[in-house]
Amino acid sequence: MSLFLTTDATPAGERLADWRDIVGRALVPMRVSPYSADGEEAGDEGSVSGRIVADRLGPLRLATIEADAQRLVRTRADIARSPRPFVAAHVQTSGRAELRQDGRTATVETGGLLVLDTARPYTLEFPEPFACRTVLLPRHALDLPDRDLRHVTGTAVGTDTGVGAILMPFLATLVASAPSCPPAIADRLAAGALDLFGTLVAERTRSGDGARDELVRRVRDHIDRHLADPELSPETVAAAHHISVRYLHRLFEKENITVGRLIQRRRLARCARELLRGGAAGPSVAAVAHRWGFVSSAHFSRSFRGVYGHSPREWRALKSAAVGGAVDETAALEPIGH
Repeated sequence: MSLFLTTDATPAGERLADWRDIVGRALVPMRVSPYSADGEEAGDEGSVSGRIVADRLGPLRLATIEADAQRLVRTRADIARSPRPFVAAHVQTSGRAELRQDGRTATVETGGLLVLDTARPYTLEFPEPFACRTVLLPRHALDLPDRDLRHVTGTAVGTDTGVGAILMPFLATLVASAPSCPPAIADRLAAGALDLFGTLVAERTRSGDGARDELVRRVRDHIDRHLADPELSPETVAAAHHISVRYLHRLFEKENITVGRLIQRRRLARCARELLRGGAAGPSVAAVAHRWGFVSSAHFSRSFRGVYGHSPREWRALKSAAVGGAVDETAALEPIGH
């Protein structure tokens, strides 16, 4: 159910304090003051009138705002009072807005889209009466690393081309239609908004592929160094690199292999090398499997056959005969029939 908040019935002398409370309830706590062109704070003097229609859509907070010219400032003290972090997508439907965050300044006119991070200080100014639609996306639901989000927050997003051209009207319509959405549809729409915003971040970080490639390289090195650990998994790899499992999987979307499959393939390759050493007189299949992180010999044998086309014993016999018992590590890495 929508929550309608307004200063319409508030006495003029109390409207500023009332409006501050309304903004804090519908969005996040902030300092609010009448807009001043010279940048001076008006303190508790002056008056600001406005109205907000607030809604929820799954984990998202939505707000339609109409108000007088004003300045909103979120300080570290405000953040400490309400530490739950959101990313705010702000669609300007009339008037002009200027955002300052992280040393950046972004200005939008009607139809523009601003993105800000409520976990860091910012100033948002409206030099004239305005209207906007705002969507607060919880940081935990986005599941994106801070370094990627910073490519987007504190900026104006172009809405003529790319993901911004899809996201801006989608968010505006989402806010307007939220009150009529049944819960099951609301959850799906919220998931769509989160995914679409994640796509925007991916688009913005495309120029940072060098950093992504370096992280993928470090992940691959980590996997190779810990293959013998039976606990090695996407979860432990993500934790070691201080990223989420979801982001780890997203990193490997361009690698044409999942992290779990990569771990298995690298382990099998090490086992293949090990099985050739000493030929038939070499270590047992069970010993090799255990040495490279396989807990179950049966699972190892099934996985090996699936990749190399033969059981570990058959494969060792075939390869050893082919190379006269000598170790051919390059050949050992090549699956038969794949």
